[in-house]
Amino acid sequence: MTIRAMTIDDYPAVHALWNACLSSARDVDDSREAIERFLRRNPGISVVAAEGNEIVGSILCGHDGRRGYLYHVAVSAARRRCGVGQAMAQACLAALRAEGISSCALVAFMRNTGGNAFWEALGFQARDMYYRERRLP
Repeated sequence: MTIRAMTIDDYPAVHALWNACLSSARDVDDSREAIERFLRRNPGISVVAAEGNEIVGSILCGHDGRRGYLYHVAVSAARRRCGVGQAMAQACLAALRAEGISSCALVAFMRNTGGNAFWEALGFQARDMYYRERRLP
């Protein structure tokens, strides 16, 4: 398995992985154009896990100059609990540190008990807060 920077050429395989794994993928936000814009804004810090020509994991990673963020963490069902997610997360955190970013946040749904246990094991702490969102027309 290889962990490498995600490129827009990975989009079809990554999007298929998101559709198989995530309940939060969105048509507009996750369009090829939107992901290409995200990758250009945050060069080299989003990652994929590849086995040969197959993408088995991905993380969108970015920062605002102050705090890093992880989005759409996905690992194929057949490769879960094999260290793929941990290797990708560590690669993203190292890339953020190299950019001078000292903290990283993510959103994990409360009902995602497996995901929350994973993030807690990696040292991410739950915060008592509301997450609010507004779609822009």
